[in-house]
Amino acid sequence: MPVTLTIMLAKVSSCALIGLEGTIVEVEADISAGLPSFTIVGLPDTAIQEARERVRVAIRNSGFTFPVKRIVANLAPADFKKAGPAYDLSIALAILISSEQLKADTSQTLFLGELSLDGSLRHTSGILPMVALAYQKGYTNIIVPACDAREASLVEGASILPFTTLKEITEYLQGDRAAPKLSEFKEELKGTPPANYVDLAYIKGQENVKRALEVAAAGGHNMVMTGPPGSGKTMLARALVSILPTMTSAEALEVTKIYSIAGLLPPNIPLIHSRPLRAPHYTISSAGLVGGGTFPKPGEISLSHRGVLFLDELPEFGHSLLELLRQPLEDKTVTISRAQGSVSFPANFMLVGAMNPCPCGFYGDNVKRCTCPPGLVTRYQRRISGPFLDRVDIVIDVPRIEYEKLSSDRLGESSEIVSRRVENCRNIQLERFAKYKILSNAEMTPAEIRQFCTMEDTAQNLLRSATKQLFLSARAYHRILKLSRTIADLENNDIIKAHHLAEAIQYRPRWQV
Repeated sequence: MPVTLTIMLAKVSSCALIGLEGTIVEVEADISAGLPSFTIVGLPDTAIQEARERVRVAIRNSGFTFPVKRIVANLAPADFKKAGPAYDLSIALAILISSEQLKADTSQTLFLGELSLDGSLRHTSGILPMVALAYQKGYTNIIVPACDAREASLVEGASILPFTTLKEITEYLQGDRAAPKLSEFKEELKGTPPANYVDLAYIKGQENVKRALEVAAAGGHNMVMTGPPGSGKTMLARALVSILPTMTSAEALEVTKIYSIAGLLPPNIPLIHSRPLRAPHYTISSAGLVGGGTFPKPGEISLSHRGVLFLDELPEFGHSLLELLRQPLEDKTVTISRAQGSVSFPANFMLVGAMNPCPCGFYGDNVKRCTCPPGLVTRYQRRISGPFLDRVDIVIDVPRIEYEKLSSDRLGESSEIVSRRVENCRNIQLERFAKYKILSNAEMTPAEIRQFCTMEDTAQNLLRSATKQLFLSARAYHRILKLSRTIADLENNDIIKAHHLAEAIQYRPRWQV
């Protein structure tokens, strides 16, 4: 008598993240006769292997029966390692469909979410880029945890269905529950003060440094401040964020994606509104700074994307860490290579460094005498390599503040006033580079420098002399031109004049490295 084999196979769509990009993962579940077991294949990591127990208990606590049979769940394609608990929901639904406890067509729906033991859906990192991919691939509906609905709603046009529990989802798929409304979760882009906001008006003195900050903000240029302890370097760096232009919607979404992948996006703040300011300690590891891990995560330079990376006590970071920044500073992206492949993260940040001129901090100070031997000062400054400094546009001294200025009640220009000038300058650049894939003068390539950095004759003569006398490299030459272009833009001049160039040249480092 022939034996009839019943094939109990179900397929449910989910998503995996590789860097900032996503890829569709088909979760297949097969239930067959045999010794009871539950196996997950398809290169899962430990978190996914642990999903066996989460899914088993969540199914039972949602009012269903977990099949006492041989269960195999496959995460396809199997040519890359899967990480994270975002597949819990898809695995549970595939098992319910395969065991015929749930009859539903899931071919046009993508499911994301981690399951709790009681069957409720928990916050899942990386929702925004995964929803963006699902929408791009044409999925009709995207089911996400309700706590992540505001983040998911940032993808314009996507049909987002937020649910709280596995039970609610099964009722919806069977037609016993209406689709939830997303309107209450909608999030809009709105300006908010940046974290650790410092207004320039309350920083006494340091007018030259404030001018340098304005130029740096206007063109997106890197800068290093050097001066004795207590001169205000850290406060000035934090004030820089307050004069940077407001992020565009595209920039805000880009930054939010990075924070979502890193798991640093709070559920109550689904959209990063203000430009990030990251200030890692000098004891940070290389993986923490540029990114890394078995499943690469963004580092501090990517978390500073479209914002500011502030490195206080710059020489203390060590030669190897600072040299790691050379390639991202040039390419505006960082690539992390692993045996399984390479992952790239954006790293278009403004670098702001602060340092003392010597170990004791008082070399060149006009009040307190430096106690460091000359050789020690030289070795300390040589911790910052020439190639690294070549990638810095502005190096400026931050002197000790005089008592008269420190005790004065007079306030300087507020960040609001300065930010208006910066915003106007950035608007000029946005118009100039409308047909290019760059947003600021600091991002110009040699071809764009040739096109947009037109100089008057006296400026050309000045640059020729400076190149010879200061032994400028090709990179330093181009950076001076980009900085001059920004200074000219602040005055709304199309032609770079001699005084624009002179100001840019004075920002080159004057201490020997």
